[in-house]
Amino acid sequence: MHMKICVMGLGYIGLPTALLFATHGADVVGVDVKQSVVDYLNHGNLPFREPGLEELHREAKERFCAKTEPEAADVFLIAVPTPLDPATKVSNLSYVKKAADMIAPHLAGGNLVILESTVPPGTSERVVIPRLEKSGVAVGDFLYAHCPERAIPGRTLQEMAGNSRIIGGYDRDSTDRATSIYQTFVRGQIYQTDARTAEFVKLMENTCRDVNIALANEFAQLAEECGINVWEAITLANKHPRVTVLNPGPGVGGHCIAVDPWFLTENSTRCRMVSTAREVNDSMPNYVLHVTRSLLSGIRNPTISIFGVAYKGNIGDTRESPAFKFIQLAENEGYAIRCHDPHVAEFPHPLMDARDATAGSDCIVILTDHDCFRTIEPAGLRMRTKFVIDARNILDHEKWTEQGFAVRVLGDGSSVQPAPLDEIAPPASLYPAGAARSIASPLPPSISLLSPNGREDFL
Repeated sequence: MHMKICVMGLGYIGLPTALLFATHGADVVGVDVKQSVVDYLNHGNLPFREPGLEELHREAKERFCAKTEPEAADVFLIAVPTPLDPATKVSNLSYVKKAADMIAPHLAGGNLVILESTVPPGTSERVVIPRLEKSGVAVGDFLYAHCPERAIPGRTLQEMAGNSRIIGGYDRDSTDRATSIYQTFVRGQIYQTDARTAEFVKLMENTCRDVNIALANEFAQLAEECGINVWEAITLANKHPRVTVLNPGPGVGGHCIAVDPWFLTENSTRCRMVSTAREVNDSMPNYVLHVTRSLLSGIRNPTISIFGVAYKGNIGDTRESPAFKFIQLAENEGYAIRCHDPHVAEFPHPLMDARDATAGSDCIVILTDHDCFRTIEPAGLRMRTKFVIDARNILDHEKWTEQGFAVRVLGDGSSVQPAPLDEIAPPASLYPAGAARSIASPLPPSISLLSPNGREDFL
């Protein structure tokens, strides 16, 4: 059956989805409010990099075009951003609302509208469907389904086709129709439910990962207090057949895990664990800076070299990256910052090559687990002070130590001898008297703490 699909939003999810439909038999109009994105695509270029996307774009060119306005179609698919308001921790649904408003004038009976954007539970029935009904066509006369994406940058195309999908329809007809459309390119299992459950499941998935990462991050801080290596401990704990502890790190980024849990909590009073996990993960850049500060105490005008500003390894995506917070906190304390990330094309701070970023520097902080960082030759770095903080545990630590570097690994307290708290009080010049509280367990001397959990009081 010949089908025309109109995809609203040509970003990291919308564009690959549009091209997959186009290469599997549909005529696709991709809509984006940015004229530059539309022009880019219509001239054969891509607005961002993703493995396999360039070839897919070439293959789809006969059946895909980009425009700034939607037009009549059989299926309308909404794949626009739903960012988090940083001040209120509440979802910003303005893009979803605008997309629904743009579709409404073109909506006809028998059309299917699919929402892929991640939204708080109930958004479909309370926000999206009422706006679509302003077309004069009632839901039921048009079909509606929510099908949240499950894909990560760097593997988007493989995961869109290979992963299982959840489709939640307004009614049985909506669910079945959406299922038949996705089956044109999805090889994974498709599970059917209602729209609100589908909205909730997507948020559960990313919140589960966030909570598990928070637990690993808390284990890392506890391990440092106890004087043991958390990475070894995690490896041993995971030998248990029913235990899977994730890896700790300098924080959580990306457009999903760092954002979606707040969509669950924004209208609830029963989310203590979810909220606490977010606070733990959001505090990790602060914790890494505490470690950095303790190493650099006594050095005049210290410079920090940040390796990796992308939110995860081997991609160029910086959305919600922990590097943003680390840099802002460090600059507020007077540190000079230099950044190096060969995967990232644009960043608010100038990006340098490894040699320039470390020339005369005092400390390298590894924030992203890019594979290329594993093979850096420390002998070629001309630093003033040879400190390196490996917040991802990816370096060959023996090689760096042989080159005269003092290596500090996040969560490894085995090389740090516990000392009484009064020996490691924060410098008076940085913190007011009384900022440190005594606690029962001994603390490693390499970390200056302000409170028992290692996070500043105002967090």
